[in-house]
Amino acid sequence: MAEIEPIPSLIRADILVVGGGIAGMTAAIEAAEIGKSVVLLERSATLGGRVAAMNQYFPKLCPPTCGIEINLRRIRVNPCIRVLTLAEVGKLSGAAGDFDVQVKLNPRFVNEKCTACGDCEKACEVERDDDFNYGLSRTKAIYLPHLMAYPVRYVIDPKYIKDPSMKKVVESCRYAAIDLDMKTQEVTLKVASTVWATGWKPYDATRIDNLGFGKYKNVVTNVIMERLASENGPTGGKIVRPSDGREIKSIGFVQCAGSRDENHLPYCSSVCCLASMKQATYIRAQYPEADIHMFYIDVRSPGRMEDFYVKVQQDQKFHFHRGKVGNLTEVPGSENIVLEAENTLTGVITKTEVDMAVLAIGMVPNTADEVPSIPITRDSYGFIVPNGSGGIVGAGAVLRPCDVANSVQQATGAAMQAICAAGRK
Repeated sequence: MAEIEPIPSLIRADILVVGGGIAGMTAAIEAAEIGKSVVLLERSATLGGRVAAMNQYFPKLCPPTCGIEINLRRIRVNPCIRVLTLAEVGKLSGAAGDFDVQVKLNPRFVNEKCTACGDCEKACEVERDDDFNYGLSRTKAIYLPHLMAYPVRYVIDPKYIKDPSMKKVVESCRYAAIDLDMKTQEVTLKVASTVWATGWKPYDATRIDNLGFGKYKNVVTNVIMERLASENGPTGGKIVRPSDGREIKSIGFVQCAGSRDENHLPYCSSVCCLASMKQATYIRAQYPEADIHMFYIDVRSPGRMEDFYVKVQQDQKFHFHRGKVGNLTEVPGSENIVLEAENTLTGVITKTEVDMAVLAIGMVPNTADEVPSIPITRDSYGFIVPNGSGGIVGAGAVLRPCDVANSVQQATGAAMQAICAAGRK
């Protein structure tokens, strides 16, 4: 099972799954539980992906521990799954039924003897920005990525390996688990089929000049809001203004921040409207009297999620504004935010002052900027175009923007395709 060491230079398996988020984990589990041998690769130090950083997700508004912990348990007990983290896929050659895949395993600098006791973290004097919290907090240079990290093992940021103070970290470990001389390893995988589930990233909000992200402290993105609301987030789950830690009396959600815009993302990410309404429930739970404003082009709540939209509309202090925010400014002194938009129903230009603004930025597939070294077709936005053959299938947000439930459904289908391809070898 996961990360058996030492890792051999040649690994044979039926199916390779690239990406350890919710889609990749699902595909790996579904294939392994019918007896197929699976290698699950993840580029970061832990499984979990974007879902692990959420506070709640649809449709039940449950925390990520619900789905991820169950998946991790299934992975831990299944001898057919091998997990390799800090893994980068290189050249892929061959054809369906007989692929050779070159993989680089970057060093963790912490070996399998680690018990996650935390003594090393206490001894470490060097700090780094916490990317899991989008830089809103800091960790030590040796850190456990998050509470649900798997494997449950510390990792050292490679930028600080040469720091002289790291000697104290080595000396603090009673289990001899820290190895600052750990090297990169090259591994060859021989597999019959591949599932590509490398997920998505949020659109870079600093590129949207008129909306003030990176310029005004009280402008955050929807992914940052998830961390602010999370109990294991930088504020312990208390949603407060980043500028001064003040409680929220009013908040504005800016829909289509860069989306449906030829200068940024021309497409709709489909989940952003519901995500903002979900996040409004976070505000309402903590601030029963707060005014919530949502500026939109049109509200998209497909299928059964229309019921959620109807429920939110019954909140008399939730104000829907039909119109895309064209400008965002800061009030001198108070650091409040003014949202300026044209109401497309009335034609009136409105200015709404709030304590804090949340930009609903879109989903960008990781296949958009990082072209996979595999023979697949991408559309003009960078999403994988399903072809149903060739032994390589996409799963989750590399196919189209989607929520957790749809990612799981797609991944299950991808696993079935990969199983069929592996069965033909």
